[in-house]
Amino acid sequence: MKRILLFGALFILLLPSSRAGAETLIFNTQDFKPYSYEANGVVSGPAADIIRRVCENMDSACSFRLLPWPRATHEVRTGEAHAMFVIGWNRERSQSLNFSPPLFVAEYGFFVRKDNPLAFKEVNDIKGYTVCVYGPSNTSINLEMIKKEIKDLTIEMTPQDESAFKKLSGRQSIDAVYSNRDVGYKLIEQLALTNIRYSGCHLKVKYYIGFSKQFNDNAVVDRFNKTYLRLYKSGSIQELLKQYAMKPAPIEKQSLP
Repeated sequence: MKRILLFGALFILLLPSSRAGAETLIFNTQDFKPYSYEANGVVSGPAADIIRRVCENMDSACSFRLLPWPRATHEVRTGEAHAMFVIGWNRERSQSLNFSPPLFVAEYGFFVRKDNPLAFKEVNDIKGYTVCVYGPSNTSINLEMIKKEIKDLTIEMTPQDESAFKKLSGRQSIDAVYSNRDVGYKLIEQLALTNIRYSGCHLKVKYYIGFSKQFNDNAVVDRFNKTYLRLYKSGSIQELLKQYAMKPAPIEKQSLP
């Protein structure tokens, strides 16, 4: 009997921290400039800074992992991490994730070469186009919804944002890239692409932190969200984001999706 109890105790101690209810919250992200990135070996950017500020005010430890997105999301699904950021809301994600209040408002739209006169206003403007998009992702889901509406649209999906913009710049079989605007601008700057421009907004998107429903205590998630809202109301979040020339998403009456 004693051996059984000893084995059980050791088994609990060896469980990953996310399953053992440890105080350290593990947040996974990807290289997603300007929102999250690695600088000098540290996960950095406005989203990571916000999370650190919230954790400090909760008196709770947090750690970060910057990973390829498929692995980052897999670890949250399997309980190796508590949460992932930054993400857009969609129905599929809402089945397994609890969401933070919105952190940022971004927009999805179309990038084209500068010799293309497109001024995007409505989805019919891109009929007949071949459009490249990073995916599978929330971005690609929204582009697939456009395809359902106008039919005459070819989607080329890529596992890397960089390759989409390089293809567009090099005139390699695509007419446009569908992307987060700020991410696109950052990639154009990073890759020194001089022949691409943004042609217009398709939709506004709110970005959140997603907490695993299965591997988190609801009370901890609730405390995180309430702490964020308190810091937002005090102006602390706004002050934090000034260094990035960014503003947080406005908090409305219905602050959670």
